[in-house]
Amino acid sequence: MTIGNIPKEIHQKPSCHAQMLIGYIPMTKLKGIKNKATHCHAVANLFHFCMQTLLAPLALHGETGLPMMGGDGTWCQCHPILANFIGNYCEQILVTCTYYGECPKCEVPHNQLGGCDSFPSHDYQEACRTYTLADGDVRTFHAMCRDNGIKPIFHPFWEHLPFMNIYISITPDILYQLLQGVMKHLIAWLSDLLIFRGESINTQCRLVPPNHQIVLFLKGISILSHISGKEHKNICRLLLGLVVDL
Repeated sequence: MTIGNIPKEIHQKPSCHAQMLIGYIPMTKLKGIKNKATHCHAVANLFHFCMQTLLAPLALHGETGLPMMGGDGTWCQCHPILANFIGNYCEQILVTCTYYGECPKCEVPHNQLGGCDSFPSHDYQEACRTYTLADGDVRTFHAMCRDNGIKPIFHPFWEHLPFMNIYISITPDILYQLLQGVMKHLIAWLSDLLIFRGESINTQCRLVPPNHQIVLFLKGISILSHISGKEHKNICRLLLGLVVDL
């Protein structure tokens, strides 16, 4: 836990003690569960139960409020709420209980992902009504979840949080969606046989002279896999120089 107005160069350094550890989430793989679908559901339920335990004070004080002192020494009646959730795509899917390959925020069809059309947000109230059936008949609960396109999680952690809509609270994934997603698309497009071809791009990589400001990719960039965010940033610095002669 940290405060939003602390500069990034301070709150990212553990030695500055600008963050307070709230708790640990178990990283167990639950290897004793052999069925893949059952294993995925068990891991998701464990995560939501832990998050529900960690955020339990928000359910209590979010609506009734509690006195808190600001940086100027003034006491105010504050209502702490879960305003947004920041995570990568896999974490967004886990939190919103949606399925992989779908948008965690809206009801865009799978074949229209990445388009310019806008679609309505997932129905938060309908999802909450569906999860109230978790304590009843299991088959009925699973059927309702399947009809609404959500995973049969036993009470998500956000179900009873006040002033909450998890689908609106999901933020863009800057690293994977904007930086790495755009760069993967751009590299694949430039490496296409009808554009510059991957062999030509890789040849240009080997011809780049050493420079203190860039990282050289002597084996090329079209053959790279599992590229990190730092590597994508390094590719950004020389990508235009690779294609300017081609």
